[in-house]
Amino acid sequence: MRFVALLRGINVGGNNMIKMETLRATFELLGFENVKSYINSGNLAFDVVESVSSPHLSLGQNIDTQVAMNIHDAIVKDFGFDISVMVRSMAEIEEIVAWDPFKGQFESHKDVHVFFLNDKLTDEQEALLLANGNENEIFAIFGRHVACLLKIHITDSAVGKGFIDKKLKVAATGRNWRTVKKLAEL
Repeated sequence: MRFVALLRGINVGGNNMIKMETLRATFELLGFENVKSYINSGNLAFDVVESVSSPHLSLGQNIDTQVAMNIHDAIVKDFGFDISVMVRSMAEIEEIVAWDPFKGQFESHKDVHVFFLNDKLTDEQEALLLANGNENEIFAIFGRHVACLLKIHITDSAVGKGFIDKKLKVAATGRNWRTVKKLAEL
């Protein structure tokens, strides 16, 4: 089964620096196969094969949680970074691309960001997020994902200032629309 791991805060602003070659090797040591990375910010696609060598992984419902914990622990051990790791099946990434909530409403891939959440938002969290939308920051929610159409620079936006983490209390990592589409091709 093919998965994508999205690591939060890797190689951003000179912090948590990890060479992708070294990170791919860590994934391979975890028993993942066909490991590929995209750009230098912690986006990796890989295959998980249930086998005798990885009996701790069961290809059941919560495999993404199991895989995320294994990756997190390996990164702490190998690099000393305690970072959030979001794992999605390739099928979920393809569903996000097909969802495309702002199709035809943006000129640049940098105008749309998808935030991958650790947990699905509660009804109250969804209401709070949507209430904070405006003409410059428009939200759409799909499962454990929030898409945001920005008409301002991300550093000037609520999501760019950590609204999801700080106000909604949900771990998240964001990727622009081009990156999300590229992940579906890995």
